[in-house]
Amino acid sequence: MFSTRTALRRAGTVAALAAAGVLTAAGVAFAHVTVHPDSYAKGATDGVLTFRVPNEEDAADTTKVQVFLPTDHPVLGVLVTPQDGWTAKVTTTRLKSPVKTDDGTITDAVSQITWSGGRIRSGEYQDFDVAFGQLPDDTAQLGFKTLQTYSDGKVVRWIEETQKGAEEPENPAPVLKLTAGTAGDESAPMTASPSEPKATAKASSSDSTARGLGIAGLVAGVLGLVAAGVAIARGRSARSS
Repeated sequence: MFSTRTALRRAGTVAALAAAGVLTAAGVAFAHVTVHPDSYAKGATDGVLTFRVPNEEDAADTTKVQVFLPTDHPVLGVLVTPQDGWTAKVTTTRLKSPVKTDDGTITDAVSQITWSGGRIRSGEYQDFDVAFGQLPDDTAQLGFKTLQTYSDGKVVRWIEETQKGAEEPENPAPVLKLTAGTAGDESAPMTASPSEPKATAKASSSDSTARGLGIAGLVAGVLGLVAAGVAIARGRSARSS
């Protein structure tokens, strides 16, 4: 009897610790600032990028978000979607290397967007939509370094680059992958144009659903191990009696 109780207690402890570890890891992943969709065709035109900013603090609200756009591979024709309660400030920078387009030569591009005045409370997130005219076609990905400021003065810097084959850093910058495609092609993978917002929402939802299913699978595996431990303990108790 003592052995059975001991086995049950140990199995329960292992299950609790494993489940807590899974949920903690999921919470960390979900707390990252991300860009959606996470992939577009090189040179894609007339699309929308959504920067999703969750609040990871329990006792402070997010009050400012600064997204820095690369100027070595500039995003052209940037427009900001108005957000209720938030004021957007757009900063442009003169390009070191002007970009030639069908509409002429572009010498300036947006380098920073700052949203302020609103609040993202604990357990909530905010989507910030940015429309673009054209993505670059001469790089494999774009990194968007982001600063997240809280009401208590804390600033989280989402600026670390994820190295290929290495573990994800603690504060990774949102990354948009650019896949092989025809420059100027408006049909980009995993995305939608401004006239098709439902498709964009579906892409983000699919990403969240996949993560949720993965977590559920891990938890189910842990519970399976617990059940096996209980069965073994009962079998041993029966044989000893």
